[in-house]
Amino acid sequence: MSDTIRQKAQATLAEVEQVSAVILPEPADAGAVVPLDQADAPTSDAIRRRMNELDMSDTGSIVHFGSAAQAELQQISQAMLADVRNKDVGPAGDSLRAIVTTIRGFSVSELDVRRERTFWEKLTGKVAPFAKFTAQFESVQAQIDKVTDDLLGHEHKLLKDIKSLDLLYEKTLNFYDELALYIAAGEEKLKELDSTDIPAKEAEVQAAAEEQQVMKAQELRDLRAARDDLERRVHDLKLTRQVTMQSLPSIRLVQENDKSLVTKINSTLVNTVPLWETQLAQAVTIQRSAEAAAAVREANDLTNELLTANAKNLRESNKVIREEMERGVFDIEAVKQANADLIGTIQESLQIADEGKARRAAAEADLKKMEAELRDTLAAAKAKQTGLGDTVNTAVPSGAAS
Repeated sequence: MSDTIRQKAQATLAEVEQVSAVILPEPADAGAVVPLDQADAPTSDAIRRRMNELDMSDTGSIVHFGSAAQAELQQISQAMLADVRNKDVGPAGDSLRAIVTTIRGFSVSELDVRRERTFWEKLTGKVAPFAKFTAQFESVQAQIDKVTDDLLGHEHKLLKDIKSLDLLYEKTLNFYDELALYIAAGEEKLKELDSTDIPAKEAEVQAAAEEQQVMKAQELRDLRAARDDLERRVHDLKLTRQVTMQSLPSIRLVQENDKSLVTKINSTLVNTVPLWETQLAQAVTIQRSAEAAAAVREANDLTNELLTANAKNLRESNKVIREEMERGVFDIEAVKQANADLIGTIQESLQIADEGKARRAAAEADLKKMEAELRDTLAAAKAKQTGLGDTVNTAVPSGAAS
């Protein structure tokens, strides 16, 4: 809220207190109409003056009897209607609701800068949460200034209406009392007609000559008709007075509502709006602090992650390096395996050599046997050719004996 509006609101506060302190008078005598014979001297004079306004021969005086009392009240009402015809209490209430709606329009979730934007927000190109929050705050400040200015205008109008209603209430109360005088005057006039004027006119009709009786009878009829018109007029004044009596609390009720609304508007301008602005300023500061804290937390998290990762990498690389440093040129397991493989190879070679020697010895025996068999076969074939085959065939070979 600007300083100018704040100063205007403070200046209006005294006027609000002054208007709220006004106490309106109550109707006297519980609405009773005092008849002429029971009224005090000033009231009796007032009733007689109003009775003198009546001319029973003039219908207009009967019809307009008591209307002069309403003239001043009507002028006040017309002046108020001409001034506030387009004014309604609604806009002031709308302004109050508007500022509350504006303040409540902030969503707490929108203040979270880490909130992931929804698909719809991405599709429609909505701004990031904090950027939107900042834009909303700037817009709200302008709205608050405008609404407070509107509220101040409504406050001035309502104050003017309250003062006008004070005057209207006073004039209505005077009109209410004035109607009592007119009603008392009318009732007294009716009593006078019934007890004096009409009987006298009836006597004139009876005493009149025959050629004048018709005219006197018409005068009597006109007088009775005027008397009935006056009775109806007095009855209408009684109804009007009752309605006026009902309008007095209505005016006070409207006044009280306007006073309450003015007090509420002034309290909103002087106390509530600055409090809201303070809360909004705190909201921005808190959000910025939260954003800074989040950035610091992310930096600390990154530092911790780097320390943990570096320590883990150092341990793993140190293990690999130390293991390689403690290894020999050849691993003992590899030497053992190579030695076992070498021994196996030598044993396999010796075994293969022994097997080859045995096979050669067996082959040599087989060769000698085959050679002897071949020689015997050849010898047998030669004896057949010399004729000594049978003897030769039966002889024992020299090699067989051995």
